[in-house]
Amino acid sequence: MSFLDRFRKLTESVAKTQEGFFGRVADLFDRRTIDDDLYDELEETLIQADVGVDTTVKLVERLRERVRRDRIREAHEAKTALREEMIAMLKVEGWDEGLLVPDDEPSIILVVGVNGTGKTTSIAKLAKWIKESDLSVAMAAADTFRAAAIDQLKIWGERVDVPVIAHQPNADPGAVVYDGVQYALNRNLRVLVVDTAGRLHTKFNLMEELKKIRRVIQRHLPNGPHEVLLVLDATTGQNALQQAKAFTEAVEVTGIILSKLDGTARGGMAFAITQELGIPIKFAGTGEKADDLSEFDPETFVKALLP
Repeated sequence: MSFLDRFRKLTESVAKTQEGFFGRVADLFDRRTIDDDLYDELEETLIQADVGVDTTVKLVERLRERVRRDRIREAHEAKTALREEMIAMLKVEGWDEGLLVPDDEPSIILVVGVNGTGKTTSIAKLAKWIKESDLSVAMAAADTFRAAAIDQLKIWGERVDVPVIAHQPNADPGAVVYDGVQYALNRNLRVLVVDTAGRLHTKFNLMEELKKIRRVIQRHLPNGPHEVLLVLDATTGQNALQQAKAFTEAVEVTGIILSKLDGTARGGMAFAITQELGIPIKFAGTGEKADDLSEFDPETFVKALLP
């Protein structure tokens, strides 16, 4: 997807956010002077936009320092500086690395997340994106505790023309993953995307279940899983951040898929995630269709928020 296509999709998807709290952020700079009132109002608006208190304080302080250091006098120049600082906040380690796909073995991607975040739909969109990147791909329905999740993934598999490895409801998730890995190895697939249990229940149980899945994978692919992607619902704001903290305590999350970005008027939690967890956002859900998934680009995202 070209830069212009990516910019258009992200711009359309963050329209609510741009018109909401970040529209108010932009309006704050429609003044001639930079004073304490500007900083106070900016801080209040960013917190309302779900940027989070700690991240907001850090961002406003960085802007103050930038204004002092660069001797910025005009508010519109301060807005440009704010945009640049916001972009920098999203560029945490690994933001530009893309998905890890080895040349000599299938890449196993575990996808985790709470039920209702759009996890299963995001998996199908990701599989379609991988396929359109000229990589062979399959999906494994290892969220066996929900029959609906298995059926949903099968329907999506037909829709995006990607094979789905599935067992009966309540089957052993490890057995599904085993079959998925064998399928990928036997057919020389480049990527296997695995749907995992969509509930936190207790962190201990979640950790034990994912440890078991890891052991199954590593019997055949010692370097796997190659990615663990956490799906977060952008409409849930700071609740999503709490979910992210819980999952990162239980598993080694390597990246975020930010779903339902088109459905929120806030959107600021993207900055809280990267700053408080240090995990890069790798993809953004920009709608309900199968191809409504974009690689997340910090510059595109911030320019869409503050054009």
